[in-house]
Amino acid sequence: MLLLEVISGERLPKPERGKMRVHKINNVNKALDFIASKGVKLVSIGAEEIVDGNAKMTLGMIWTIILRFAIQDISVEETSAKEGLLLWCQRKTAPYKNVNVQNFHISWKDGLAFNALIHRHRPDLIDYDSLRKDDPVTNLNNAFEVAEKHLDIPKMLDAEDIVGTLRPDEKAIMTYVSCFYHAFSGAQKAETAANRICKVLAVNQENELMMEDYEKLASELLEWIRRTIPWLENRTQEKTVNDMQAKQEDFRDYRCVHKPPKVQEKCQLEISFNTLQTKLRLSNRPAFMPSEGRMVSDINGAWHTLEGAEKGYEEWILSEIRRLERLEHLAEKFHQKAAIHESWTDGKEAMLTQKDYETSTLSEVKALLRKHEAFESDLAAHQDRVEQIAAIAQELNELDYYDSASVNARCQKICDQWDVLGALTQSRKESLERTEKQLESIDELYLEYAKRAAPFNNWMEGAMEDLQDMFIVHNIEEIQGLITAHEQFKSTLPEANKEREAIQAIQAEVQKIAQSNGIKLSGANPYTTITPESIDSKWEKAMAMVPLRDTALQDELNKQNNNDTLRAKFATQANAVGAYIQAKMEEIGRISIEMNGTLEDQLTNLKEYQKTIMSYMPEINKLEGSHQLIQEALIFDNQYTSYTMEHLRVGWEQLLTTIARTINEVENQILTRDAKGISQEQLYEYRASFNHFDKDHSGALMAEEFKACLISLGYDVENDKQGDTEFARIMGIVDPNGSGAVTFQAFIDFMSRETTDTDTADQVIASFKILAADKNYITAEELRRELPPDQAEYCIARMAPYTGPDGVPGALDYMSFSTALYGESDL
Repeated sequence: MLLLEVISGERLPKPERGKMRVHKINNVNKALDFIASKGVKLVSIGAEEIVDGNAKMTLGMIWTIILRFAIQDISVEETSAKEGLLLWCQRKTAPYKNVNVQNFHISWKDGLAFNALIHRHRPDLIDYDSLRKDDPVTNLNNAFEVAEKHLDIPKMLDAEDIVGTLRPDEKAIMTYVSCFYHAFSGAQKAETAANRICKVLAVNQENELMMEDYEKLASELLEWIRRTIPWLENRTQEKTVNDMQAKQEDFRDYRCVHKPPKVQEKCQLEISFNTLQTKLRLSNRPAFMPSEGRMVSDINGAWHTLEGAEKGYEEWILSEIRRLERLEHLAEKFHQKAAIHESWTDGKEAMLTQKDYETSTLSEVKALLRKHEAFESDLAAHQDRVEQIAAIAQELNELDYYDSASVNARCQKICDQWDVLGALTQSRKESLERTEKQLESIDELYLEYAKRAAPFNNWMEGAMEDLQDMFIVHNIEEIQGLITAHEQFKSTLPEANKEREAIQAIQAEVQKIAQSNGIKLSGANPYTTITPESIDSKWEKAMAMVPLRDTALQDELNKQNNNDTLRAKFATQANAVGAYIQAKMEEIGRISIEMNGTLEDQLTNLKEYQKTIMSYMPEINKLEGSHQLIQEALIFDNQYTSYTMEHLRVGWEQLLTTIARTINEVENQILTRDAKGISQEQLYEYRASFNHFDKDHSGALMAEEFKACLISLGYDVENDKQGDTEFARIMGIVDPNGSGAVTFQAFIDFMSRETTDTDTADQVIASFKILAADKNYITAEELRRELPPDQAEYCIARMAPYTGPDGVPGALDYMSFSTALYGESDL
């Protein structure tokens, strides 16, 4: 009974003083009853065996007392009794060489573990570095003597007994070590305080690292956007279609290679920012405010500007390609018509300036006059070509053709020459008319031939020019229009052939009259240079060009049919992808509202759902391939689908971002639950209440919906003065920006703050005060002794010098440091 009073610190009933066996048994029973009242089960131990001196029973009972009152109450990091005592020993001796505590027998034989325990708490009593592992007896005796002399721990074991035993008695070692534990129990409070500080500092260090990572990633992404936008806004025009198609290829490479990683970085940046803010709220820290210009809204604004520049750049490239195609077509057409005209005008000035009529006969002059009239007819017919050349040159100038200077020079030369020809023609006509009164003879047949041959010849030249004319079309309707016009042209050929035969018949009649009347012809028709042979030659050439034109038009029709097939293929794929994206977006909206099961199950299901969506990526890539074929074929419209590749890209990126944000929301809920100790049932209740009042499934509650939700959870926010005041306080917490809407994450944060406790500045100050032995300041040495090295140096670097009157050199102010951890400061 005396042993129990000493070891438990409590008073037992007064013992019976008699010396009879019954008195002894009663006293032992009182001791056994006290042990049982402390929750200790005594198996097979009776008072009679103890009174009779049963050594085994007596020793068993004493060990039970020691285990209950000296060891069982030991608690270290949620472990107790033997496991707690062993963990305490391992923690305290971990920094010491040659010490590895794994049990309560062999690990203590060399005595170093006992010395390490004393040195850890009282380094002034032990010179640990002087001890040797190969001298266990000296080590044990040193520890036992120091413990007895300075720590009031009686010597319970002999060093020789421990060393001479293969396996020391575990219960004896545990009993002895428990005395050390109780002797140093004060230091255990300091360790607990240090652990609290370590936990707080670890959270702060992790948050600072996440802030640095966010700043770095945001700066890099914004710098990339800053470098990319000027490139997308560059509108330097190229000279050829090939050059612009090279730019288009560079833009396609940017879209498919350079931009997708940046989309992922932007998504990861938003996720990191949300996770950091959640951790700061959970650890009762101030919200993170990125440096100026690096907010998520700033990044979204820059990204929106980038996408606007992308759209404008792509539209500009396509319009430039169309413009350059048009320019190249017009330039080639200009040079072709100019060459034909220049060929026709070659020698015309010399012909108009000759004075042949001055020495000609009357009939010859009359013939020259008729010939000149035919020339005027020809000249008038060529007026259309000159006007066409000038119109094409004007259009090239308006479309900013790169070689406009040479085009303008050639056009001006043609126009100047045309004016000269007009003036010379008028001058020659006047000269011939002055002599016409002297001319009477005329050959009607030659004149008729010339009049009919000239327009027919001009028609053939026009027909040949049309048959060689270049064309550019973009759809089946346009090529079919050209084919129809060509068929109409071919339908006029029989009539044209009749006209050719009639003209040739005139020449034949001339020959017949000349032969029948014995007239000797001077040679060529005096009224025209168009010979029957040239008409036949041009007719044959024109007829040879018809099948070539047929082939060219048919080839273009085949090309347009192939382009139409490409349109239909792309439309089929685009319609399927567009429907898929729309369905998945609606499905994600339902999932985020109707999720069941534990948060971990929800997270697993969402990630599996994300994998399912990502498995659709080959269809997106296949669609990109079809789109590339569309662009390479220079197809600019598609009547089979309303989707464009740009819309589908944006939809796909939005789908991936939405599922990633949904996963992040569940991860933050898990983080909130684990950090705040909210049960799964509470989260279900909060989610069910939130969803019940979220009538429009927007993911946010308006003020009145949120009030109804609070009332359903038992909050007194009814429509009275006190209720309105309480509701205004709560809205200030969940909606600090005054947007009028409460998100589920803000709702969970508020409920967790209302139902759980968190670390405070006062708790941290109290922990530091324990480490500082109740002083108002703490020294670097004390921090290094009680905290891990990296966190000790973290505190030393950030604590301000202590300025109080009771300070010593090197004293640090832990109070202002602790307050700053939870206040508005750069720390």
